[in-house]
Amino acid sequence: MHANEAREANRRLWDERVPIHLKSAFYDVDGFVKGTRDGIEPFEAEELGPVDGLSLAHLQCHFGIDTLSWARRGARVVGVDFSAPAIEAARALARRVGVPEAEFVLADVYDAVSVLGGRRFDIVYTGKGALTWLPDLPAWAAVCGRIVAPGGVLYLSEFHPVGDVFGWGDEFSPTYSYFLEGPMVDESRGTYADVNAQTYENVSVEWHHPLGDVVSAIAAAGFRIELVHEYPFTLYPRWAFLEHRDDGTYWFPAGKAMLPLLYSVRARAPR
Repeated sequence: MHANEAREANRRLWDERVPIHLKSAFYDVDGFVKGTRDGIEPFEAEELGPVDGLSLAHLQCHFGIDTLSWARRGARVVGVDFSAPAIEAARALARRVGVPEAEFVLADVYDAVSVLGGRRFDIVYTGKGALTWLPDLPAWAAVCGRIVAPGGVLYLSEFHPVGDVFGWGDEFSPTYSYFLEGPMVDESRGTYADVNAQTYENVSVEWHHPLGDVVSAIAAAGFRIELVHEYPFTLYPRWAFLEHRDDGTYWFPAGKAMLPLLYSVRARAPR
């Protein structure tokens, strides 16, 4: 599949899923509006530190819950996403939660430099399911390097690629190569936020990025790596045996060998 065809297939898929996600218990938009739900994981807030008064660009922001979670912490935020329904929903959500100054821009992540007009940000934030939709990691990292301010931070919080080696649901056995090359085309119905949702745009094209490739791309873009952390929990029930905790995370049961399921990277731009 040509890169442009893959992008358009993914855009159609995400356009269709925006209204499903807005109504889902997974995202709990009503809870977010009331302040009982937050899009930022505790480890993210700890590793990135205080953001009050800082400018933050969120690449691949979907409909803005994570972006607006940073805004609630005092950041001046701009979200970027290639889905028009997602951007429209993000703007509406910003008004609902009383952050009308939050800016949401419709654009492909690779076009962020031009659409943001050369602006630079104290923090570039992305992750939790973002990188798998990108075919070119070095180009992505270069974009991050061009929109971050001198001395600013790139912070990535992402699902660990080790998990992609295994199947889904009841299938927990090595199925795919960790070093899988080329795009992965899937036509599964539903969505991670509602597996039973009736969907029609089901062609997705994703790319597997080993952790070494991610860190190397960031370093090659001129960033200095400050930390790489791995975590033994995830944010959705990828396998039926994972145990759900009150904080919304999913863990391997006690006594079962654990794998890293999330990771984070904090990297500093040169001054």
